[in-house]
Amino acid sequence: MSYRLIIGIVPHNTGDEIVKAAAKAGARGGTILMGTGTASSNVLSLLGFGSAGKDVVLILVDEEIKNAVISEIVESTQTKKKSYGVLWSLNVSQLIRCGKESGGKTEMNSVADHQLITLIVNKGYAEDAMAAARTAGARGGTIINGRGTAKEGDEKFFGMEIVPEKDILLILVANDQCDAVIEAVKNLPCLQTPGSGITFCADAHDFTSLGTK
Repeated sequence: MSYRLIIGIVPHNTGDEIVKAAAKAGARGGTILMGTGTASSNVLSLLGFGSAGKDVVLILVDEEIKNAVISEIVESTQTKKKSYGVLWSLNVSQLIRCGKESGGKTEMNSVADHQLITLIVNKGYAEDAMAAARTAGARGGTIINGRGTAKEGDEKFFGMEIVPEKDILLILVANDQCDAVIEAVKNLPCLQTPGSGITFCADAHDFTSLGTK
């Protein structure tokens, strides 16, 4: 069995509508995270349509219903404003269901034309990282607030000095922009201290905008 993680970013308090649309096509549910856009209000940006609150929606589906779920979500937003949100999918290499005896692996054969860049930095650095990313062509991002999980007495987590609060910055870019954006971010002065942040990227498939076309 193959799986996909469908990710959508829409205005705050509208994530439930995306999950309900996905359920009509066979999805079993989803998870909604709260984020904040980083783009200027006058810029049409990937992942950041202004600085208002955002819902980040995660929906795990079987590969065989992925297209139907995406189509249902897109259809459900046709009456919304233009640039209502964005949607894409990630390959899931392995699924292990908690409480089950076995999981499944998925084959990854399709080619993506976008990359999802994820940065985890100490709280307060995400806006600086986004500013650096823009100099390399990124048009916007979404910040999710998080926290470290290391227990008291631990000094590092993923090589990062333990700072309880974290910023997670998601930036979606075209393939040919990815290297330049990562280079711009890693050269940021505030991230030169070892352990001040980590970044990784993943292929983003099925990219589409939501809202009136």
